[in-house]
Amino acid sequence: MSMENHRNPLGSDKYSSETPEIYWSATLFVMSNSKGGLYFVGVLLGLGSLSGIDFASGVAWKPREDKAKCPKVKGLSHFAISEFVGPWKVIQYYASSEEALAYKCMRAELFLSEDDAEITMNFTYSFVDDPINEKVFGNITWKIPQFQESPAHWVHAEFPYEGIYNTYVLATDYTSWALLMHCAEKNKSPRYLSSFIMSRKRRLGANVISYLREKLPRYDIDLEYMFPMEQKDCNHTSERTNSFGSLPMVEAARNRYEANENPN
Repeated sequence: MSMENHRNPLGSDKYSSETPEIYWSATLFVMSNSKGGLYFVGVLLGLGSLSGIDFASGVAWKPREDKAKCPKVKGLSHFAISEFVGPWKVIQYYASSEEALAYKCMRAELFLSEDDAEITMNFTYSFVDDPINEKVFGNITWKIPQFQESPAHWVHAEFPYEGIYNTYVLATDYTSWALLMHCAEKNKSPRYLSSFIMSRKRRLGANVISYLREKLPRYDIDLEYMFPMEQKDCNHTSERTNSFGSLPMVEAARNRYEANENPN
C-alpha cells in the first residue's frame, strides 16, 4: 500500500518528511512480528498521535492552519503586468466577512507607474439595495516589492495592517479573464480573505468561471460564498455621484480590525 493513495482529511495531500518514515516503520514491524505486535502498536500509537498519524485509518494529517496568518500563495509565473493593466469588470466576488453580496456593477481600471514600482486600481461600484443607484468611486495603490522576480504579488500599505495587505494575480489570459486574491493580516486578529473573478467584458463563460473557482479552495476560500456580481442596470443616476469610498475588501478588513480592537 502506498501513502499516495491516502488523502489528507484536512484537504492537503502533502506529508511531512518525518511522518511517512514513522508510519512505515510501525507497519513493517507489526507485519513481521505478530507475537509482540499488540504491545508495540500501543507504544507506536502514542508516537503517532504526536506526529500527526491516525493508525486506525492509516492517514497522516498536518496541524490546523493558523487562521490569523495569510495562506502561502504564489502569484502567477511569467506574469506580463503591462498586458494586464486596463479596464476590467468583476464577475464574481468573495469576502470572508460577508455572507451575502452587497455590491453590483463593480468595475476597475489598472495603471502601472512609470517606474514599475506601483500599480493603481481606480474602481466604481454600487450597492444592490441603493434605490437611487448611486455610483461609488475609489482607488487603491499597491507597491510591487519584487517587480522583476514576482510582478504578480502586490502589497498595499493600509493602516493598521502593518503594510501587510497582499494581493496576488493567480491566473489570467490578459485578454478575457483574470483571478485575483487578497489577504490582510494583523497580529491577534483574524485574517481577511477576498477574491475577484474579472472579465474584460460583461459576461464570462461558465467553463472559465468554473476553472477559476477551482483554484480557490486551497486558500481556504469557501465557494458557497463566492457570489456572482451583476453587471447590468449599471446606468447610474446623476445624484450624489461625487461620493468616494474605499475598495470594499479594504473597508471590510479595516472594519474587522477595528471591531476586534473595540469589542464593546
